[in-house]
Amino acid sequence: MPEKDSKNQEVNIVIISDSAGDTAFNNAAAAAAQFPDAKINYRRYPFITDKKKLDQTLDEIKQYPNLVIIYSLAKDEMQLPIIRFARENNAKRVDIMSPAIEAISQVTGMHPVERSGAQHQLNSHYFDRISAMEFAVMYDDGKDPKGFLEADVVLLGVSRTSKTPLSLFLANKNLKVANLPLVPQTHIPKEIYEIDPKKIIGLTNDPSVLNEIRRQRMISYGLNPDTSYSNMDSINEELAAAQKLYDKLGCYVINVAHRSIEETAALIMHHLGIED
Repeated sequence: MPEKDSKNQEVNIVIISDSAGDTAFNNAAAAAAQFPDAKINYRRYPFITDKKKLDQTLDEIKQYPNLVIIYSLAKDEMQLPIIRFARENNAKRVDIMSPAIEAISQVTGMHPVERSGAQHQLNSHYFDRISAMEFAVMYDDGKDPKGFLEADVVLLGVSRTSKTPLSLFLANKNLKVANLPLVPQTHIPKEIYEIDPKKIIGLTNDPSVLNEIRRQRMISYGLNPDTSYSNMDSINEELAAAQKLYDKLGCYVINVAHRSIEETAALIMHHLGIED
């Protein structure tokens, strides 16, 4: 295998942990020792125990090229931002504990015990959930149409009908979810028509509720709230076009107005015949 240019031989290894991070660092150092000609820069971020600290960390490390993120985090919701960050910034990520624990669990048929300082009580359910979360990130907003054919659930809906948060919530239930935003006058991927209609969920909303949500979103961006995005006539046209597609597909439709993510997810799981 030919060597890369010297400019690519510098590696920035970022250690993120919700404790001291010594285990992650020792593993990184042992691996890096196999590459004596590479310039290794270690950047440690210990005691990252909440999302605010994690967001600050991820914002800071964007500046570093050739990133390898090695992390040990107990909370599932803390791992998702790293998965997304790695995909969006072409970084490598390593969860150091999971592969070894999974292998031992499979060989012994035993579940690991949960001890103070341990990362998780890791089992097959946990690994399925992480895989589902990765799937939801990869196929969010219709990024790759082939995901529709592989998904357990496909969510369709106009802007601000809770597609992404629903995808992630259902991923935590071990469901592989892809979603597609319905934008006026855009082409619907042919894959949508190849899916079992039972797997497709059409999301809709009350026009007045959608109007207020979109206005508030524009205000939060410091923009004029009165645009075509929040115009009632435009909203009614979008919802009507979406409903026309739902009728054509024969899919299950849920109005998310005044419903929590949990309530909508429960309706979807009931429709699919899945017990929570």
